Amino acid sequence: MSREIIEFVQELERDKGIDSDTLIEALEDALLAAYKKTPGASRHAVVELDREEGDFRVFSIELPPDIEARLLEEARERVLTELEQAEEETGERSHVLVQDEDLEIDWSDVPDEQVKREDVTPENFGRIAAQTAKQVITQRIREAERQMMYEEYIDRVSEVVTGIVQQAGDRNNVLVDLGKVEALLPRSEQVDGERYEQGSRIKAVITEVRSGTKGPQVIVSRRDPELIKTLFELEVPEIADGLVEIRGVAREPGYRSKIAVESHAQGVDPVGACVGPRGSRVRMVVSELRGEKIDIIPWNPEPARFVAKALSPARVREVYLDDDGKEATVVTPDDQLALAIGKEGMNARLAARLTGWKIDIQSDSEFAQAEAEAAFGGGGEDEEFTGRCAAILSNGKRCPNAALPGSRYCGVAAHQELAERETESPDVEPIVTEPEPELEALADELPPDAEAVGPALPEPGDEPLESEAPADAAATHGPPATAIADAEGEVDLDVTDPEVVPPEEVPAGIPVEASHGDDAESEEGSSAA
Repeated sequence: MSREIIEFVQELERDKGIDSDTLIEALEDALLAAYKKTPGASRHAVVELDREEGDFRVFSIELPPDIEARLLEEARERVLTELEQAEEETGERSHVLVQDEDLEIDWSDVPDEQVKREDVTPENFGRIAAQTAKQVITQRIREAERQMMYEEYIDRVSEVVTGIVQQAGDRNNVLVDLGKVEALLPRSEQVDGERYEQGSRIKAVITEVRSGTKGPQVIVSRRDPELIKTLFELEVPEIADGLVEIRGVAREPGYRSKIAVESHAQGVDPVGACVGPRGSRVRMVVSELRGEKIDIIPWNPEPARFVAKALSPARVREVYLDDDGKEATVVTPDDQLALAIGKEGMNARLAARLTGWKIDIQSDSEFAQAEAEAAFGGGGEDEEFTGRCAAILSNGKRCPNAALPGSRYCGVAAHQELAERETESPDVEPIVTEPEPELEALADELPPDAEAVGPALPEPGDEPLESEAPADAAATHGPPATAIADAEGEVDLDVTDPEVVPPEEVPAGIPVEASHGDDAESEEGSSAA
């Protein structure tokens, strides 16, 4: 019988790939435990297997009292240390009574001359060995198969597998048969709106493999972006061959996805390869994803172009990038703003995930208004002007030059002095005292920057009033009439020598009527005569 056990162990090693030494050691441990339960068993014993004859023999071990006491103390310390570590990990106090009979001592370091061995094999030990061997071998076969399956699936994490839905009554957990094991599709990894009918085939991504007492537990997901990559690899030969690469995936499971593709071969259109003839390839992927919409975008190394393409199907007019904060300001036509943002911001959110840039979308009118407010100081006194220089020229207008990057002033030396002064004393007013004719001429051509409209009137005097009547106040404190006339460009008719415009020259022979000035001179001449 023992010889048959050895042959069976060797056959398992060939068929199952289980190490024969592991099985034999397990058999020896199990037989030792069975011997300890027999009446009159020795306190210390060991079971050995004769590999040639296939016989199991039991030997009792007798040690000197002092060595046995020392080995028992060491074994007790090891057990207590293990219990303390378990209490620290679990946080629960263990109530285990440690007895000397339960301690396993290690006498491997004891010299052979101090150890007494005696063959104490029971008469019916062959029957006990056969029963124990059957149980141990069956248990070890199951454990070895579980370990082999665990090692197989732990290497397949992030891989897409096809399975058959076994149990779909409970929406919280769906069991999927993968052939060797049953995978679990939890509620958190299911797509909203999808129904998993019993017996239907589905594709899912292995996200986690757990080792359990009943075998490895495989967790699969239908929400992982890796599912879209694998589905395109199955449908697009160019991706499987490496001619086209998927550079990024952004997904809202069940609603919409965006993928960025790049071609590594000249003449191969990455978008066209993924779409396929009449959209056949992308249609198969959409069908597997139960109607989820997919936007295929060509990948571009230039961030501005990539951001503009990522907002497809909306049209983009301009893109402004901030490399430090990795922020992008996108300007779209007024009629494309809602399309660029998408329903509940989904299109903009997917574009931001795909590109890795924070995207701010503005319409043409909003962007123009913001630029106007920044150019004319509409944002308030504390707001930094972006674009034009903040210096005020001697004629009272702002400098028309563009400000230097990182500064509020242009490159003119006098304006840079203002920037230095502003750094030293922030309350200084940005006014340039020295005349700058060229800049003043350019500033005159620009629209006014919050200037007063109309002529400048002289300030009223501070003379005391003799009467508090409104008419007296207006007559005393109001500006003189001559000042108002000069400001409005009017002519005072009471002046004795008004300026007269000379008549234009006319061709000879054409009578010209005399002007009012000439009539006056003729009348004066006649009266003098």
